[in-house]
Amino acid sequence: MTTTIPFAAFRSRDFRLLWFGNFVSLTGTEMTRAAVSWHILELSDGDPLALGAIGAARLVPLVLLALGSGVLADAIDRRRLMIGAQIAMMLCSLALALTANLGLAALWTIYTVTALAAAANTLGIPARQALIPSLVPREHLAGALSLNIVSWQLATIVGPTIGGLLIEYGGVGLVYWVDVVSFTAILLALLLMRPRPIATEKRDISLQAAIEGLRFVWRTPLIWSTMLLDFLATFFSAATTLLPIYAQSILNVGPQGMGMLYAAPSVGAVIASVICSIWGAGNRQGPLLLWAVAIYGLSTVIFGLSTNFALSLLMLAINGAADTVSMVVRGNIRNLETPDELRGRMVAVNMLFFAGGPQLGEIEAGIAARLLGTQLSVALGGLACVIMTGIVAAKVPVLRNYTDGRRSLAESTSVAAAS
Repeated sequence: MTTTIPFAAFRSRDFRLLWFGNFVSLTGTEMTRAAVSWHILELSDGDPLALGAIGAARLVPLVLLALGSGVLADAIDRRRLMIGAQIAMMLCSLALALTANLGLAALWTIYTVTALAAAANTLGIPARQALIPSLVPREHLAGALSLNIVSWQLATIVGPTIGGLLIEYGGVGLVYWVDVVSFTAILLALLLMRPRPIATEKRDISLQAAIEGLRFVWRTPLIWSTMLLDFLATFFSAATTLLPIYAQSILNVGPQGMGMLYAAPSVGAVIASVICSIWGAGNRQGPLLLWAVAIYGLSTVIFGLSTNFALSLLMLAINGAADTVSMVVRGNIRNLETPDELRGRMVAVNMLFFAGGPQLGEIEAGIAARLLGTQLSVALGGLACVIMTGIVAAKVPVLRNYTDGRRSLAESTSVAAAS
């Protein structure tokens, strides 16, 4: 049974090491994400298309390596795979720091290093997620996963805020150097950890197995509709990549204000996470998911048109809160509707949706901002998100009527048996 003792997962020494090391490293990574955007803004003279190209640099490695990264995480030692991925990412930050300090930075070098860092991160993500069950007792696993999300959300608040301050007072090069140092925390944690092995059934690793996972997702409306909603929301409402333009030209708040803009969605996300952990997601989870995505799009519309800094921060916070509620409900639905023997392959497919949407959205945002102007492009993207949510709600009644999963799970089983 799942424990109700708060922070029980922290009783595990190895989990404490991973959590704190990961928090420090993620904070440095989020600092660098903000710094890279600002750096490209400076080098491109404010070209929104150049900012959008960051998404392409991160998307290509994701598409090429996502499914294979899951295979690696199951085939080799996960802790060692994480160590290799973190070292590769640290070397990428070191390359950014050296080129910035030596005056050798150019757009193509930043894009190349960003792509290499994205490749290393893609290889490490499944290993990190799969490692946690070996660090805590089964009854503490749910709490450990929740704390893992909190670590990420806190890092996305602290990282951009500190990054904005460091950019203002020391330039982007200083941020890159701090990120290099931050990787020592996770590397030291991984070296000190002694995770216990988990006995699992060896499953076939083949093209047929991958196709079987894809076929399951395609034949289960509740699964693919939640993935589609995630993709559409992050594709049309990807305003984050244009935040440097808002900070510099629309809201006139500089790099320090840019850091606050980057952090605002995570503030809302942390608040929503606490509320969800206390009250849960309720019974009418399908309607809740649809409303959350619609609010996500609506808040993007208002943010896109806003010229007031306080209103912009509020809309971004609501945006982050709605996204978190959506994330909690989507995760619950997928866990209820996916058989254990297919869960890994479902997660691999979902990885392309939840990570590919934002990256493609950054490209779309850059192109739309170039053609329509920054504010109009963001507002229209949010409106498109609301419209597409309505279409999904109309076309997928099983999602619209979804409650706690009991009835739909039986329906899904019948469909699978008929197939």
